[in-house]
Amino acid sequence: MHATSSLTPGGLSGDMHIPMPIAALALLALVMPTQGQAGQSDWQEVAPDVRVRLIASDVREPDGTLRAALEIDMPEGVKTYWRVPGETGIPTEFDLSGSLGISGHEVHWPYPLADTKSGYLDYVYYGHTVLPFSVRLSDGPVRIEAMMVMGICSDVCVPVQARLSLPVDFETPDRASALRIRQAMAETPIDWTGPHPAIGPVEWSVRHDALAVSLQSPDIDPESIIVDAGARGPLFGAPQKSPDGNLVLLPLLGKHDAAGLEGKSINITFVTPAGAFEMSRRVAPAQSTRAGQ
Repeated sequence: MHATSSLTPGGLSGDMHIPMPIAALALLALVMPTQGQAGQSDWQEVAPDVRVRLIASDVREPDGTLRAALEIDMPEGVKTYWRVPGETGIPTEFDLSGSLGISGHEVHWPYPLADTKSGYLDYVYYGHTVLPFSVRLSDGPVRIEAMMVMGICSDVCVPVQARLSLPVDFETPDRASALRIRQAMAETPIDWTGPHPAIGPVEWSVRHDALAVSLQSPDIDPESIIVDAGARGPLFGAPQKSPDGNLVLLPLLGKHDAAGLEGKSINITFVTPAGAFEMSRRVAPAQSTRAGQ
């Protein structure tokens, strides 16, 4: 399973829905559509010192897709959120349903930073950020019409909403935008294709009161592991190395419990010296791994 949201015609693409933090939410900024030029829309301010725009390569790929991105210009101390925002984060959502010449889209999420500065675990991006996505092209002229909902946080978290418009001109490729998109794609986890599985069995360990992930590759950084249980799924905490061999333990956070985890499909993202990867696993019955012993 690739580290992206599923390819669907239009619609919201955030893979995880976490309730917005109660204490610090304020103000919804609405940005009206803008006209794009040469592979990029105009910058639109969505919060103080924070602006966003669409960029695109304006190149039709051999597989019939176009690479584009949401570019976010933020100060270094300001953050937004990954597809799994964490305990207090605001999910980033893409709605391209008003676009022309597009039959679907897929968001590619660069590997995030695990942020615990507030005492909670959130998955974030600080400073200038490019969130790439691919659109599946259909017939006729192409115009990306995007409604973006995201959280912008410094001292307080502000949910912002931006409407952006970008016409695509395949006669004039935008090399600068294509380069920024490629650089962001290089930080996006890819499917593990090694000769042996990097991740072994995964189960809920009653003894450890945590999700137990068995590492099969010594190249994996145990502290880099992120478990994504999908939309409305449980949220797991920071990984902890177990004394039981190659097990990594991830506790449940919030009010979620372990009921229903057995057989559930999860995505596991991790980092090696070769870059970021991800694999899909199903949570196994307890007796199938050492965690249940």
